[in-house]
Amino acid sequence: MSVIFVVLPLALVLGGFALWACVRAIQSGQYDDLDTPAVRALLDDEPAPDRAPAGPARPGVEAPTAGEAGA
Repeated sequence: MSVIFVVLPLALVLGGFALWACVRAIQSGQYDDLDTPAVRALLDDEPAPDRAPAGPARPGVEAPTAGEAGA
């Protein structure tokens, strides 16, 4: 029974701290925009430049030219 005199105040202090942290985060604008950071992570990279391969894909086999690519 005496353990409740330790656990109950500790639980109230921890709950009060969590409530204070949540209210402070909301007031500082932490939760104003939830969508932009997720989209920004996807759009952050620059597109790779289009380059032709340096050589043939396999030794002894020539890479097709632009006119032969569709044939």
